[in-house]
Amino acid sequence: MQEQGGAAPPALPLLLREVAGFAHTRMRATFAPPVPLEIDGRGKDVFVIPGFLASDRTTARLRRSLEKARFRAHGWGLGRNLGVDADIFDRIDRQFDRNGISELATLIGWSLGGTIAREYAKRAPHRVSRVITLGSPFSAHPRANNAWRVYEFVAGHKVDNPPVQAVLHEKPPVPTFAFWSARDGVVAPDAARGRVGETDYATELDCSHMAFVADPDAIRAIAHAIIS
Repeated sequence: MQEQGGAAPPALPLLLREVAGFAHTRMRATFAPPVPLEIDGRGKDVFVIPGFLASDRTTARLRRSLEKARFRAHGWGLGRNLGVDADIFDRIDRQFDRNGISELATLIGWSLGGTIAREYAKRAPHRVSRVITLGSPFSAHPRANNAWRVYEFVAGHKVDNPPVQAVLHEKPPVPTFAFWSARDGVVAPDAARGRVGETDYATELDCSHMAFVADPDAIRAIAHAIIS
């Protein structure tokens, strides 16, 4: 995997805020009611990939909100995201087929899920209309975050040497939208917003890393990015 330099992980106080608010935000992401969206999804398919160590339960509020707005919102259906493995893209392909996704779908990836979404779109652009990343570390150095040590322990490989060929900062051949936050205590803002040419649109949100899939304003911004 090719690397880029620069960008330090978020400062310790930001990380501690993430830890302190983890339980509350996780509950909101899983059980809070749908966010009203003043748009019509018209049956468009959306495929949502959770972040590292998260599952589809964590993206439940986001998907419920999109479903209520008449999108067809699919979880990734692959259990807890324990990192990248050699057949990750083949397994996502099979999930597209199981969900009956025949039209181009929007891929939404939270954190690590966003880097997976971007790489899948490079391999299967015929299945993807656009990619939306939420606090995803696709730019700068792969250690420009506060999760890489845990990732290496769980996934069993170095964060800069995954079992698939990937150039994370290279833009997929579809429209890409990168949401990032200066309040993110897990992923450095520079790593999540990208540099010139690495994404088509970069938008700042005012939320923590955990709240990308729970905060009402974030969910509204994501929904508008799907139809823009």
